[in-house]
Amino acid sequence: METTVNYNHFQSLVNGLLTSIATDHQARNQPELIPAQLPALTLAYIGDAFFTLYVRTRLLTHAYYKVRVLHTLDAQMVSAKYQAVALRELEPDLTEPELAIVRRGRNTKSRPTKSATVGDYRHSTAFEALLGYLFLTNSPRLYAIADKAFVIISRKLVQNTAEDL
Repeated sequence: METTVNYNHFQSLVNGLLTSIATDHQARNQPELIPAQLPALTLAYIGDAFFTLYVRTRLLTHAYYKVRVLHTLDAQMVSAKYQAVALRELEPDLTEPELAIVRRGRNTKSRPTKSATVGDYRHSTAFEALLGYLFLTNSPRLYAIADKAFVIISRKLVQNTAEDL
């Protein structure tokens, strides 16, 4: 559960983490991560990074020399609004363990961004938590779900663009 921290406490946490990273040169001494035990927001943190890189890589095959266009599309595709659309369409095809991760992510208390509704933000957090969990467990479903989400989001963007014209 995420709590509000004051600036000095936040800086203390950041400095403590940096000190730990800088002084720990023995990566093999790291405790094993157990994805099922990680907080949903931690899973979402990893899932967000994965999906952003996944989308950027997929977009490269279409317009690798137009960085401004790539960035515009990337920002739209990884937005809470479109991730929520993807999750809602994907949910019927998810397994029970995947749905359990989605529920954890959706029920996490966090602050939505100004550009997203609370519902969309919670669904996007759930989507990212699912991807983070699948990434950390090396699940073969990771790319299948990311592929489907990419197609769903792409089609929705095309549909919305056509409606705007």
